[in-house]
Parts: sequence; C-alpha cells; structure tokens
Amino acid sequence: MDDMDIKAVFIGDKAENGQVYKMLLNKMVDEHLGWRENYLPGDLPAISEADKSKPSYLATRQHMMEVLDEVSERMRAGSIPWHSAGRYWGQMNAETLMPALLAYNFAMLWNPNNVALESSMATSQMEAEIGEDFAKLFSMPNGWGHLTADGSIANLEGLWYARCIKSIPLAVKETYPEKVKDLSDWALLNLSVEEILEMIETFTDEELDRVKAASSRSGKHIQELGKWIVPQTKHYSWMKALDICGVGLDQMIAIPVDDCYRMDVQVLEKTIRELAQQQIPILGVVAVVGTTEEGQVDRVDKIVELREKLKEEGIYFYLHVDAAYGGYARCLFMNEAYEFVPYASLADFYREHHVFHHEVKIERSVYEGFKAISEAESVTVDPHKMGYVPYAAGGITIKHKSMRNIISYFAPYVFEKSVKAPDMLGAYILEGSKAGATAAAVWTAHHVLPLNVTGYGQLIGASIEAAQRFREFLGQLSFTVNGKTIEVYPLNHPDFNMVDWAFKVQGCTDLKEINRLNEKMFDVSSYMDGDVYDERFITSHTTFTQSDYGDSPVAFVESMGVSKEEWQKEQQVTLLRAAIMTPYLTDDSIFAYYTKAIKHAMEEKLKEVLA
Repeated sequence: MDDMDIKAVFIGDKAENGQVYKMLLNKMVDEHLGWRENYLPGDLPAISEADKSKPSYLATRQHMMEVLDEVSERMRAGSIPWHSAGRYWGQMNAETLMPALLAYNFAMLWNPNNVALESSMATSQMEAEIGEDFAKLFSMPNGWGHLTADGSIANLEGLWYARCIKSIPLAVKETYPEKVKDLSDWALLNLSVEEILEMIETFTDEELDRVKAASSRSGKHIQELGKWIVPQTKHYSWMKALDICGVGLDQMIAIPVDDCYRMDVQVLEKTIRELAQQQIPILGVVAVVGTTEEGQVDRVDKIVELREKLKEEGIYFYLHVDAAYGGYARCLFMNEAYEFVPYASLADFYREHHVFHHEVKIERSVYEGFKAISEAESVTVDPHKMGYVPYAAGGITIKHKSMRNIISYFAPYVFEKSVKAPDMLGAYILEGSKAGATAAAVWTAHHVLPLNVTGYGQLIGASIEAAQRFREFLGQLSFTVNGKTIEVYPLNHPDFNMVDWAFKVQGCTDLKEINRLNEKMFDVSSYMDGDVYDERFITSHTTFTQSDYGDSPVAFVESMGVSKEEWQKEQQVTLLRAAIMTPYLTDDSIFAYYTKAIKHAMEEKLKEVLA
C-alpha cells in the first residue's frame, strides 16, 4: 500500500468510524457463530428450544443482562475519555487501533492460550511472527522475541537472561573445569554473551543441562555477578526485577542523568572503572529509550561505544534497552526493506513518505540512540503503548535466538524437531497461560501498519509532531487571572512525544508555592476532581525529586527564575505531564480548535485554584 491514512484505522474521537467498527465486528462474530454451527452439524444440540423457554433460563438471561447493564454503567462513569483528539493530555493512553480491537474481540471467542500449541495453533503462529517483526524492527537478524503481559515482565526477563547467561562461565568452571582452566574468575565474569554462546555450543545437550543446573538458577554465584547499572530515570519495575531474580537491590547503581534527563555516560564510565579497580564486575547496564516521565532517549550509541572500549581492557557488561515506551518509534527510521535510513537522507525520506505536515526536529543524538538498539542483548518493547493495541501487550526481543536455551526449563531436544510448528513458548518464558487474543491484536496491527515508515512511522510521526507543536504552544502561553500573570514553562525539548510543563505566578520564586499551584492544577484536571467525563482538560503530573534525579532539574528550575538554593531547600519540582499520542493534531484546524479550547479550560482552572 502506497499511502496509509491513519484516520481510517481508529474508531474516532466522535465514533466517526463507529459504523465500520460495528459492521466488521458483526461480520466477524457471525463468522465465529457459523464456525460453531457448521462443526458436525448433525450433532445433537446441547441447548434445546425447550431449554430456552424454561422460566429459570429466561430469569438467568434477564439477570445476566442486568449485570451487564451495571458493567456498562460503571465503565462509562469510571473511565477517562483518552480517545479524545485534544482534551486528554496525560498518561500513555490514547485511541486504540480499530483493527487491533476487532482482532482481539474476535480471537477472544476462541479463548486461545499461547502457552500450549494445541489450544492456540493460529495465535501461537501469530506470536512467532510478531517475534520476527520485533527482530526486524531492532535490526537483529538472528534475534527472537515474544509477547509478555507488560514491560515489567519483559524487564524481568531481560534481567533473568543477564543473570543466567553471565553465570554460565562460573558454572562451567564448577562442572567442567578443564574447559576454562586458562581463565581467571575475573576473565570468566567478563566474557561477552557471544563468547559464552560459543562456549556452550561445544557441550552436548546433557552436558548443558548439568551446567545450567550449576548456574544461577541453583542459587549459586548470583552475588558474584556484580552490579546492575541503571539511569536515575529507570522504571520502578527494575527494583522488583532485582528482588525477584535474587540479584538484590543492593547491587543496583543509579547513574545520574544530565539536564536533558539522559544517562550521563561519562559518569557511567567512571563508575565502571572504579568498580573494576575493586574487582567488582558489571552484570549489566540498562539504557532507556523513552523515559516515562520525560520522553527522553539515552545515548545508547555512546554506551555501546563505551562497552567496546572497555571490552578491549577485559571489562564487559550485558546491555538491556528498556524501550517499552519508545521502541516502536524506531519505525520512523526504517524503510520498506527494514533498513535503517542514513541520517543525512532523513529529511528527503520523510518528504517522500509524507510523514510530517510541519517542521519537526529529530536530533542526531536521538537518531543515533535508536540506531544503536541493535547492539543490545535484549530489548523491552510494549505494543500496548506506542503500538496502540489493547492491554495487556508487552514484549521482549533478544539478539541471539540461542540465548533462550540458557534460560529454558525444557531441553530443546525433548521437542519433536521434525514438526514444523511455532515454538513451545512455555519452555522459554516466565509466564504460563497467556491470552492468544493479544497475539491476534498485535499481529493484525503489524499487518495493517507495517513496522516501518509506511505504517507505524506515519502514526508515531504524527504523535511526535503533535508533541512538538503542543510544547511550542505552551511556551507562548500566559494568563491574567485575578490580577496575577501566570506563566507557563515547558520542560526541555522532548526526544519523543512526552511534554512536561509547570505553571508559575510571575515573580514568584518560592518553589514550594510553585509546586502547590501545579499540584492543585492536577487535582482539578484529573480523576482527583471527580467525574472526568465533563472535564474540558484532563492531564497527568509527575514530581522530580532530588533523591531520584539529583540536581538535573536545576537548569529547569533556574529557567523559571528560581534559585538553586531554593531547589536545595525544597528538593523537588512538580510538573504537569502529557504523552501526546493523539494521531489527529497534525491537522491545522483540529489543532487550532483544541488549543484554543485547552487555553480557555486552563484559564478557568487557574481561576478556580487561585481564587
């Protein structure tokens, strides 16, 4: 397909495509009902016409309808309208792709379980193909991936891979010492993943089982593996992962971020070298592509360069990229052949494919960060974020398919190798039973919108363009309320589609008062204020604390005219926060309508909180 129109793949802010959704849903439900009816049609029906006329049957059906009416009432009263084209500016929620919803609705009728092939022949194959999609998206030709419940599970799997793989050399020393007799413990703890995979290729299946039994899964060697390094902008799931995997929170080191909220790679190098001098190895490093509070992209390329430099000195670490939020944005740089486009040709590339309608700035550093994801050992990516599919749909990709044999709980040789079927996922994943409907939704989304510039690139490009326009709009705002001038200060230029900002009374240098104003604005612009369905402006918020962020927010605080001393006194700053995921705001008339409406709504709320 040459041109993709993203307005055709959503139900729409005002259900503009609602009739299409109903038509397709009814068609697919009819097909499922026909599938049931036509299976051995001569069989005796289990529910007779006489059954359906019984008083108990009719009463039960009526009760079911009443319960469903209550479900409908509760959902309508207790949900946030984040489908709105320009009223909702908050969490990473937005319109959900109509084809993904339809596939999910349809597949649920079969209730496939993707952990068991016999109960999910169709959706297990879809999940296998999704894994191939992820490997193509991240330029990992030998890679493998699968869906998870969410990014937290995917991050846990990433740590699980690192822990298991990095413990293998010590397990080999214990079980087959002659194979590593020339290597010190320090050298064993600094072998690369590729070197470890080459090592285990020399083992028989039975020998590998013995090595795995002596690895970290036994509980041995875990504390010897070293530190797990994350940026200060880490997702909270890493603490849980360290706990569950037995590595422990004491082994986590958080590296400061710069005033652009990216991991400071110089501090990372200094930290690793100091640890190495003490003979403390590095289990792994996490880079974030799409921080959940600021939308920033760590310099994955610089971290990869550092790893290559340190490798020459006998120091090596596993690299995991947490791209739960930002991973799908790599589509912006992929052509139809799934080649990463050179930076110098990006402008022409975007014009050719009509990606942006207005000027959009994508910094070289952001481009290089996305490009270098291919050098990581594992990557977290969430289809239920920027994939615009229903919950729950996380995902993980590994660079080498053979890595999974180290974490598997069933030896590869127990499977029938002559049968051409999707992988028996239960052998290689943390989860057990998992909804095949999720795989159907993601598979359908990937086929309607390919993971390159012609598909998801169009959708994500629209959200980035809207975010940059919204930030520019915020930067030009000011209000006169109750005799006071209220200024708006957007946070730094976002790498992705997250926009943070703060309101401030002109001349106010009291950070506590500024924080209080923004907390009140959140209270009256969110679920905190009661029924959000009537709200003209809905948003989210975040707080940058010194304990989590160090002094990286100082530049922003000072831009508001607040002193560093005031920051040191208050040690936190509160901001309003919005993931701009709407696909509609590249349209000038829609953007003008909603920004005018939002400005008016903000002014009314400021009057309320400053009364």
